[in-house]
Amino acid sequence: MKLTDFDYDLPPDRIAQVPLKNRDASRLMVIDRQTREFHHTQFSEIGEHLPDPALLVLNDTKVIPARLIGNKSETGGKIELLLVQEKEIDTWEVLAKPLRMLRIGTQLIFGDGVLKAEVLEKPDSGNCIVRFTYAGVFFEILAEIGMMPLPPYIRRLPDEEDKVRYQSVYATTEGAIAAPTAGLHFTPELLEKLQRNGIETAMLTLHVGIGTFQPVKVESVQTHKMHAEYIHLAETTANRIQQAREAGSKIVAIGTTVVRSLETAGATGTVKPYNGDSELFIYPGYQFKIVDVLLTNFHLPKSTLLMLVSAFADRALIQKAYQEALLHEYRFYSYGDAMLIL
Repeated sequence: MKLTDFDYDLPPDRIAQVPLKNRDASRLMVIDRQTREFHHTQFSEIGEHLPDPALLVLNDTKVIPARLIGNKSETGGKIELLLVQEKEIDTWEVLAKPLRMLRIGTQLIFGDGVLKAEVLEKPDSGNCIVRFTYAGVFFEILAEIGMMPLPPYIRRLPDEEDKVRYQSVYATTEGAIAAPTAGLHFTPELLEKLQRNGIETAMLTLHVGIGTFQPVKVESVQTHKMHAEYIHLAETTANRIQQAREAGSKIVAIGTTVVRSLETAGATGTVKPYNGDSELFIYPGYQFKIVDVLLTNFHLPKSTLLMLVSAFADRALIQKAYQEALLHEYRFYSYGDAMLIL
């Protein structure tokens, strides 16, 4: 299986640069894997297309303002960091720009000195390990001086609105550096409406990491190695999901992060509690054990997310769906529209 098998042409003007005024005003393409038919609707009508009974599983990870712009203390040279993963308390793996300007021991200053950092390591991976020092609560300081880490295809600086809109309405557990975008379409009112109509929900946590930004660089898809991402699936939630399956409910994954979480925790065919990293890479040929229905946005060419979606349906059907989306002028990527794959 080649990387070029997952390529497609996308006009730049189809990439959504800003969110719609109302979250659930996004468009929704419903794809039936059995009939291979498409239906076009609005996201607010998703309840009309969900199976009955169903359990929606959502990712409650919260995006942190992980982009920091500061200076080297000695020279004043500008430096930008993207927090990738906390390795231990106050010690983070980061992407640095420009990386060549940093040496082990370099001191960095952010927010007029309310946050400082020292470069501890420069591994061969191209990332840095830094230790932060500060007075107060780290995430509160980030909220004040950090910026939301919008994807590079959104070609503008993040603003105050992004702090709300690049976040699901149910995001509670801080730690992600990118949003699980399928969940961005839900409003509290829509979730309440679904619950009134008997659609139940369950929460897990997967902190979206740098793998979301990193392109696949190998031509043979099978040789790609996924960057590990942290998953927490509580015992009570795992039991609830498993009981719902046994009772005949369809498991609806709200986003690819939920797919990876459930398929990791349910590798044996039974959903079990999980607390740790996952490097699960899902591409065509993978046999799904837990997830029955997938809600997802439209993804980048040659991305691991597009490969996962192509595994859940099939590559030919997804290629056809993307052409259908282009024909009907859907909006693509994080702030774009969605598809529901039945």
